[in-house]
Amino acid sequence: MQPTIDGAGSWDPLGLTLDATGANVALWAPGATAVDLCLFDDAGREQRIRLPEQTFGVFHGHVAGIAPGAAYGFRVDGPWDPQQGARWNHAKLLMDPYARALDGEFRLDPAVFGHEGDDDLVRNDADSAPFVPRSIAVTTSFDWYDDRPPQTPWTDTVIYETHVRGISMRHPGVPEHLRGTYAGLAHPTVVDHLVSLGITAVELMPTHHFVDETHLLELGLTNYWGYNTLGFFAPHARYSASGTRGEQVREFKEMVRTLHSAGLEVILDVVYNHTAEGNELGPTLSFRGICNPGYYRLSDGRHYMDYTGCGNTLDVSNPHVLQMVMDSLRYWVTEMHVDGFRFDLASALARSFHDVDMLGTFMTTIQQDPTLRRVKLIAEPWDVGPGGYQVGEFPTLWAEWNGRYRDNLRDFWRGASGVGELGWRLSGSADLYAGEGRRPYSSINFITAHDGFPMRDLTTYEHKHNEANLEDNRDGTDDNRSANYGVEGETEDPAINEIRRRQIRNMIATLVLSTGVPMLLGGDEIGRTQGGNNNAYCQDDDISWYDWQLDPWQEELLAFTRDVLALRREHRVFRQRFFFDGRPHREGGAPDLGWVGPDGQPLTNDEWNAPWTKTLGMYLSGELHQVPGEPVPPTDDSFLFLLHASDDELDFTLPGEPFGASYEVVFDTGALRPPGPIPAGAALRLAPRSSALLRVAS
Repeated sequence: MQPTIDGAGSWDPLGLTLDATGANVALWAPGATAVDLCLFDDAGREQRIRLPEQTFGVFHGHVAGIAPGAAYGFRVDGPWDPQQGARWNHAKLLMDPYARALDGEFRLDPAVFGHEGDDDLVRNDADSAPFVPRSIAVTTSFDWYDDRPPQTPWTDTVIYETHVRGISMRHPGVPEHLRGTYAGLAHPTVVDHLVSLGITAVELMPTHHFVDETHLLELGLTNYWGYNTLGFFAPHARYSASGTRGEQVREFKEMVRTLHSAGLEVILDVVYNHTAEGNELGPTLSFRGICNPGYYRLSDGRHYMDYTGCGNTLDVSNPHVLQMVMDSLRYWVTEMHVDGFRFDLASALARSFHDVDMLGTFMTTIQQDPTLRRVKLIAEPWDVGPGGYQVGEFPTLWAEWNGRYRDNLRDFWRGASGVGELGWRLSGSADLYAGEGRRPYSSINFITAHDGFPMRDLTTYEHKHNEANLEDNRDGTDDNRSANYGVEGETEDPAINEIRRRQIRNMIATLVLSTGVPMLLGGDEIGRTQGGNNNAYCQDDDISWYDWQLDPWQEELLAFTRDVLALRREHRVFRQRFFFDGRPHREGGAPDLGWVGPDGQPLTNDEWNAPWTKTLGMYLSGELHQVPGEPVPPTDDSFLFLLHASDDELDFTLPGEPFGASYEVVFDTGALRPPGPIPAGAALRLAPRSSALLRVAS
């Protein structure tokens, strides 16, 4: 049956919505003069159907004969006046902003640009259809069986940031045809690793459909990370093992269902701050050709405000753009069953006109949404615009990537700072989050993330080595806060390797045992390296893929990471629900939090503030805050956590009452300790750059 218009349809819902006889088609395109639905058969032949009605700036119609898997796009007519923001061009095939799936690659050709060459004022009338992805009509039918979200409390959450493709591309236990896909991530061997590790949530780098930047295609590279979104409703097609004509939607759902059955939450890293179209010299793929002045923040009509460093900024202050973002978020929760979101450059979303406004439309709308306010919301609390660094400033509903935790812990362990700020970071960053009813789990603690060195490289390289990116090593930050301990790069020197591996254990232990929500970068548990590349966004190869062939020291690191995560899981004292107040919970008891120096005495103000103080003891009382509803105050073991960042050995005097009369070593990254209690007042020798956890025995 040849698809034909058989009615006016409805202006709501937006996008292409299948029904029993065809599909309702609706596209918000205010300012346009006409909209054509373009349908493609398997041979690539195009049929154009003009949408007959316009309501509230939405062009719409009902088209009979459209079935699941149909490939389509839009052509939108309107004025060409780039000086005033008008960039309509009927020659460009445009993706449906509400497309549930996309098929086909974006290929670099002059036809994909709405303008000629380097002159964005001159219209290019070449047909772009052969070079851009097609939108795909998708049915929502799927049997979720008895799927239930794990709903892991924030206090119990451990996040594992990973890449769908990278985690399985070199995994020997994953069949080759599944490697690098949603099905590969959901393979039993990968799931078993995640569960045995002890994490509770996977935070997936962007899985919204994205395309490669033009400059990467010119260099023969591709976008690996995925922070170049084109489709906010579509799972990225390259990660599908089963097909790209809607099959990727089913495969994504099967992945979520499998991870949920293993008790793992799925958090998506989402990029609503900008799109893949770039600035005025970028390609015309969707939004620019539908309603450029509606979708984007424009500075003077012609040029784009760029708070993202990616060429444009999506204008979420526009009600219709905000609607698209909210519809997208709700879709991923209700239809795809994800458990939360990490918002890339979230400060850009909070901008009203120019300034960041935490009471602005975007934040307010999420707060009021009954679906979204119940899932995990994580902000990357900065952008590249003025006043964009907003760590500690997001509303109560939000958790935040704590960039100050990352910077301070890196500085401390490499010996570049004292302990002045360290106490705040270890104990939940109350200086940032204690106000306005927030809790310690507002702080997402991390030392490494996708952007920068993995932990192995943090201890191996002092300088970036990004030559493979073909930008003469200019890209990526120079502020790595790393150390190589004598040699730049890999070495066979056993002494250097020992200190490097000890430092990795120190940082993993500190991260896991700090108050707040730990986020582990995928692969750090097995000592993954990127060869010194701190900006591997375009490296879809061995630089980024996890190598699962482990040397003995990597096996030992994996076992250590599992053990430390088990400690956190087994002891509530490491999963505080409330901020510490430094006072005992009963008369004569120990304070809930105590700080001691190497002499076993409380740190003085001078010691706290001295840059030469490299050693700190953190006491955590097992007498915990009572949560409303608990019949009796909860109790746990008490612990003393010793952190020693000096290059020299040190004898640390174990403190006496009220902290404890004797101690047992749980782990020591610098030495093997015999079992048995150690009396208070005795000296525990700490190796250079080491940490130790002791349990109060009596």
